[in-house]
Amino acid sequence: MDEQKRNRRNLWMFPLGTIGRDMTYVLFTNFLFTYVLFTRQLDAAQLSAITAIMVAARVFDALNDPVMGNIIERTRTRFGKFKPWLAIGILATSAVVIATFNSTLQGWSFIAFFGVMYFLHSLAYTMHDISYWGMVAALSSDADARNRFTSRATLFAGIGGALASMLIPMLTTGSLAMGGNAMTAYGRIAVVISLLSPLFLCFTIFGVRERPAAPAPAAPVSLRRIWATITGNDQLRWIALAFLVHQIGNGLAAGGLASTYVYLDFGYRGGLYSIFNTVGLLATAVLMMAYPALSRRISRKSMMRGMVMISAAGYALMLLTALWVSDSGARFWAVTLSYMLANFGQYSFYLIMMISIINTVEYNEYLYGVRDEAIIASLRPFLTKLGSALVVVITSLSYLVLRVTACTNQISQWENAAASGAITEAQKLASIDGVLSGVQRWQTHGLLVVVTVVPFLLMLASYFIYRRRYRLDEDEYRRICAELERRKGESV
Repeated sequence: MDEQKRNRRNLWMFPLGTIGRDMTYVLFTNFLFTYVLFTRQLDAAQLSAITAIMVAARVFDALNDPVMGNIIERTRTRFGKFKPWLAIGILATSAVVIATFNSTLQGWSFIAFFGVMYFLHSLAYTMHDISYWGMVAALSSDADARNRFTSRATLFAGIGGALASMLIPMLTTGSLAMGGNAMTAYGRIAVVISLLSPLFLCFTIFGVRERPAAPAPAAPVSLRRIWATITGNDQLRWIALAFLVHQIGNGLAAGGLASTYVYLDFGYRGGLYSIFNTVGLLATAVLMMAYPALSRRISRKSMMRGMVMISAAGYALMLLTALWVSDSGARFWAVTLSYMLANFGQYSFYLIMMISIINTVEYNEYLYGVRDEAIIASLRPFLTKLGSALVVVITSLSYLVLRVTACTNQISQWENAAASGAITEAQKLASIDGVLSGVQRWQTHGLLVVVTVVPFLLMLASYFIYRRRYRLDEDEYRRICAELERRKGESV
């Protein structure tokens, strides 16, 4: 199969595979904390224990990513080096997700179960996540083709994430909750998503055609090799730092703070957070489709400068409308539309940095003669998980400082009563409305500050790192690729 025909096929089969993966990711990463918060009654010690488990597991997961990348790099089967790990990882992930969201344990026994499941999820998800994104560098080295693969995969990931972000709160919170309570609803949704994830990934496993692979490296899996690859590539180091700083800020809203803010400020109705999330992602869908065309006309650094200003406007409007608009309905729509603006800039950053990390593969080959695709690709999830560990810390501290658990413990008490049949769904919702009437403005304003001011400051820091230290712009990348082609011609 010639490269042009292979690219056309892969441009559909590769991105389709991630829709279910990202639904699972959103459920476990963005809604697990919310699920625990609104279905369990937690004291400060238990909340701290859950925080410690999530941080420890994500740091462990982050450290495990380069190791997994190295293992994948040395895998050679007749199905390729990526596809076996895609299959094993997605099946294991589905099993863990179903078990986690269908537990009825409470108290410290739940904390212990939570810890085991969280670490198992870390191992399972790493297998298919690194394998999936590691394939991008193996599909094509052409800059335009790589932009299309990355942007379309990110678009389809966004579709999966948007579907999950829209449906999960709607079907778990308020009057539309499946089974009449959050605990039952999350359990059913976990089963559905965990069945869809492997089915979608079949498009990638059975449909994608890779370029011919190089012979397997002779060296065994080695932490020294992983460390040498990461530390020896100066451009990889700088883009890694910029990406990490950005990911901390970008993950704060989705990590649970935004949903808690919406429920406490506007009402315990999942449909509201579904609207907030869906509208927030609308502009990013347009960006993902338009990015390949934009990237041919606007340099990445120029685009990033514009996105900083767009996000600044969005975050400022979110704060101002929350402080000055008294009508709840008008305030909700103003905050939601402003969030869409801020999110547009944030996801532009994410896409640009994804491509910038992948482009260091050729830079590594230029310096050392080896591509180490899977090892370099493993750095993105490594940084994402390291950043998400810090997001968990900030989120938990925010809940404790703003006394959010005093409200959520009461809500989870009514949710559990409805789950056991002790009260009706209508009684549950009326009781929760009574709880929310006691929420203070300083609590909701405090949550909003954490999801606006902190992300923008981190975005700004990330931009300055990228602009001053990352040298692989479009012209330099083309020069390196041309030099690599010249070397290959000389070696024939």
